[in-house]
Amino acid sequence: MAGHWTRGAAGAVLALVVGVAAVGCSDSGSPSDTAGKAASEAASAASSLASRGTDALDSARAEAKRRLAEVKGGVDAKDDVTLGAATLGGDGKAEAEVSARNTAGSAKSFAVRVDFRDKGGNLLDVVVVTLKDVPPGASRNGTARGNRKLTGAVRATVGTALRY
Repeated sequence: MAGHWTRGAAGAVLALVVGVAAVGCSDSGSPSDTAGKAASEAASAASSLASRGTDALDSARAEAKRRLAEVKGGVDAKDDVTLGAATLGGDGKAEAEVSARNTAGSAKSFAVRVDFRDKGGNLLDVVVVTLKDVPPGASRNGTARGNRKLTGAVRATVGTALRY
């Protein structure tokens, strides 16, 4: 389930390698041998790219899980959290404004897992934003910034929101 940017990069690698193999042949083999070897190398490169994309997402998921596990005595606060539209920053990483409203009677902090997804709903990146010491009856804003460079349409959803 690597992001669509990984599939696109893998496709570009495959097209480039196969195209080069089709144009130029070595003296040591037939055109079909060269094309077969190029296709095999391209498949290996595509697999490596996909693996790195999956590894990065798995790492982001693990970090989000670790950060949320650190919250002691947290209660579900999904209804008190809103997200702005996701955009891609100049570095290609997804960003979204996070707002948490404290409906409790004392100052509370929030840990919010923000999931960045493609238009098909596939998970591309995960980040946890912490909003500390929000006064009772007030709201605090922060920005969720993704970990990975993404392309295409991205939307942000609240995965988990804890008030503590």
